Amino acid sequence: MRPPTPYTYARRQLVEPDWRRLPGWRGVTETQWRDAQWQRAHCVKNPGQLRAVVGGLLRESFYHDLAADAARYATMSVLITPQLLNVMAADPDGDHTEGDYTEAFLADPVRRYMLPVASDRHPVWPSHPRAQRDSLHEAEMWAVEGLTHRYPTKVLAELLSTCPQYCGHCTRMDLVGNSTPQVVKATLALRPVDRQELMLDYLKRTPAVRDVVVSGGDLANVPWPRLESFLVRLLTLESVRDVRLATKALVGLPQHWLRPDVAAGMARVAALARSRGVNLAVHTHANHARSVTPLVAEATRGLLDAGVRDVRNQGVLLRGVNTTPADLLDLCFALQGEAGILPYYFYLCDMIPNAEHWRIPVHEAQRLQEAIMGYLPGYATPRLVCDVPYVGKRWVHQPVAYDRERGISYWTRNHGIGRHEQDDPGRRFPFYDPIDTLPDPGRRWWAGQEGAP
Repeated sequence: MRPPTPYTYARRQLVEPDWRRLPGWRGVTETQWRDAQWQRAHCVKNPGQLRAVVGGLLRESFYHDLAADAARYATMSVLITPQLLNVMAADPDGDHTEGDYTEAFLADPVRRYMLPVASDRHPVWPSHPRAQRDSLHEAEMWAVEGLTHRYPTKVLAELLSTCPQYCGHCTRMDLVGNSTPQVVKATLALRPVDRQELMLDYLKRTPAVRDVVVSGGDLANVPWPRLESFLVRLLTLESVRDVRLATKALVGLPQHWLRPDVAAGMARVAALARSRGVNLAVHTHANHARSVTPLVAEATRGLLDAGVRDVRNQGVLLRGVNTTPADLLDLCFALQGEAGILPYYFYLCDMIPNAEHWRIPVHEAQRLQEAIMGYLPGYATPRLVCDVPYVGKRWVHQPVAYDRERGISYWTRNHGIGRHEQDDPGRRFPFYDPIDTLPDPGRRWWAGQEGAP
């Protein structure tokens, strides 16, 4: 007898939830909703602003939970665009009462990573003992301020340290966003224009670099004339053959990318890239199908029509959000089939402080990779990867050794940059599973280690 099919595909049209279902937005017009400046001006940054939107739909217990998280755990301050808040607990069948809205809001997968509360965090192991603020040691690899040179032919250019929205699991929580009671953020010292000059000068002097990821923070927060000027100068460098523009705002603030001045500017940049034979792509960050709406698809079509080669998604595997085969495939089909966004990578959540409730073990990611094979076109089947400190991205099936009891996987590197260039090529670098997923002997072992709670 054949086993049951674990996932059945059914085409699902994208939905833009009606924002007028929420008391604070009942008078908001479609023109306002589509306006990027209105979206930015009405972001939720604190409990008072959340109350103003949802009225009495959330119980007081939720606000207490939110305040406890801000006081004890949060590594990112609250900043949620109306676009993202609108997809949380969206009930297509009618209005919620206070009680069931609170339950739906708490259970919502987008809420779980955009607006974490204290009850989400693991009560014993909120952080792994090996967690670090700059978990990938990117600042150690700065060639100049904000320019991470971690791979032989690729660099990451961090133009700024702000975003239109802040994700609770942000891997750059050491630098990005406002300080919280737990984290006094690092800062970029140089003026943006001076930082960009140093980046371009380094790239001119380092022709081995052919691939530049332009990120931050989020590019949507760079004033367009300044961003276009930087991209034009970048595209004149003969050695640069790939440019990738990183923006979560395609999902969190698609209205920005639909602005006429931004769309026209993207067309100019794409035409220059095409004339020079440079591959220009946009990378975004969606973690659940609910966040992929018709406005996201419209903004994506605009980028593709402007001449961008690809729009790709780099998501993060997060418990309670997308770590079942059905949730991951639903997201991939929404991206690929409905929005024109290529599912590209899903990363294991990095080992930042207070992230244990989001992270999954390597072996679970391995099974998840196997489970999603064969459903999507091969070119649109995402690779599940682990970003190993001092190593870089590795497919989840690539550890050279794996102690499942203690949750320690070991990885090797095929290249080195900077002070690690002369490392023993056989050196093994560790990555750690969340402790609460380990068997009892492993949990007891970690409980005896330095730094354990």
